[in-house]
Amino acid sequence: MQTIFGAGSLIGTATTDAYGNTLSDPTPVQFGVLQNVSLDMSFDTKELYGQNQFPIAVGRGKGKISGKASFAQINGMLLNSLFFGQAMTNGSISDVINPPAVAIPATPFTITPTIPASGTWANDLGVTDVSGLPYTRVVSAPTAGQYSVAAGVYTFAAGDTGKTVIISYQYTASSTTSRKLAVVNIPMGYAPTFRIDFFVSQNNKPLIVSANACLSTKLSMATKLDDFMLPDFEFTVFADPQGNVLTIGTAE
Repeated sequence: MQTIFGAGSLIGTATTDAYGNTLSDPTPVQFGVLQNVSLDMSFDTKELYGQNQFPIAVGRGKGKISGKASFAQINGMLLNSLFFGQAMTNGSISDVINPPAVAIPATPFTITPTIPASGTWANDLGVTDVSGLPYTRVVSAPTAGQYSVAAGVYTFAAGDTGKTVIISYQYTASSTTSRKLAVVNIPMGYAPTFRIDFFVSQNNKPLIVSANACLSTKLSMATKLDDFMLPDFEFTVFADPQGNVLTIGTAE
């Protein structure tokens, strides 16, 4: 007999990528700052009735095991290996949102933001004046209140010389510590599979649940004013090639 307190620890280990390729040396990844874990097991049932009100026999039919975890520490390796199963590359992608305002100079009326980390400008995320009023982007030859941009060079109208603007943008940079994932549109039915190991203990009496074959079903990430992001990760358990579904260990 035992009681359980706390969220415990949850580790996911990818076994195949999204294309079904077996991973020869997968890396176990822990769900960081785990908030809660739930494991739900349910079955269909069939009742056999005679002439009376209650069934005389009940049979168990199809079963389902699903799990859900909420955690606070975002890990790109975990999200990719367990949910997307696609290829990650070295490098970073980042946004500069509402940086300090800069004044529009005289001829040629252009501003080229200095990209952090010797990076490369990638996408325009808008221009506003200091009060938050947006400038309108045009292809070329901007007039007052407009701008054009090409390869990270922002061009403004002569009539806006001296006005201060806030330029937001996205950039990429080389990195040996950051990685990025470009999610591509792959055929239906393709998804990574993984192993889940759950551990929780109180007074040196552990509860351990392991599932060799799992498939992710949902990943939710929501932000909230004045609170932390707590992504939700949901998965379904199925039988591995040897017919094993779950291993459960407890202390007597």
